[in-house]
Amino acid sequence: MKGLPGPLERVIHELSKLPGVGQKTAQRLVFHLLRAPSEDAAALAEAILDLKRKIGFCRDCHNLAEGELCPICSDPRRDRGSLCVVEEPINVLALERTSAFTGLYHVLGGALSPLRDIGPDQLRIRELLERARSPEVREIILATNPNVEGEATAVYLSRLLQPLELRLTRLAQGLPAGGDLEFVDDLTLRRALEGRRDY
Repeated sequence: MKGLPGPLERVIHELSKLPGVGQKTAQRLVFHLLRAPSEDAAALAEAILDLKRKIGFCRDCHNLAEGELCPICSDPRRDRGSLCVVEEPINVLALERTSAFTGLYHVLGGALSPLRDIGPDQLRIRELLERARSPEVREIILATNPNVEGEATAVYLSRLLQPLELRLTRLAQGLPAGGDLEFVDDLTLRRALEGRRDY
């Protein structure tokens, strides 16, 4: 960018690499940091470095963890008989916000996507099968995203898991709360009709 000192330009460039942060947002953030006390900028930089140094993956479920186990896997109150399979750690956060699931998770690390060259070997499917064979596990919930890759992953996993004779379920899909029928896409409407329940 013309007229900006090198360090300023560099931080704008680095921030604009973040998802959802465009050039203008990056500029606003940088100018905010310039006005903030030096201690605030140092605290942010240290927090980012700490994040990279201290956060890894849980030994059991592959969720984000500060130690060997994530807080969910180390919680003795969780139901070890129920395993919810998700694509990414951010999906765990979304499900945990509901407080509706009290079991354990398994994070695949993505979804099958031949176009992006992601096959079964790039995901934590082998580890899922090992966990599913545990005598404690009664149910596996396939909670992959409701898109083409997520559906393909769920179908693939269901074929691998069915011989284990566990209860195999898929998250229900349908209408969003507070939505208007006229704005809902056809696939969502069809799934809502197929998944209807007694009232």
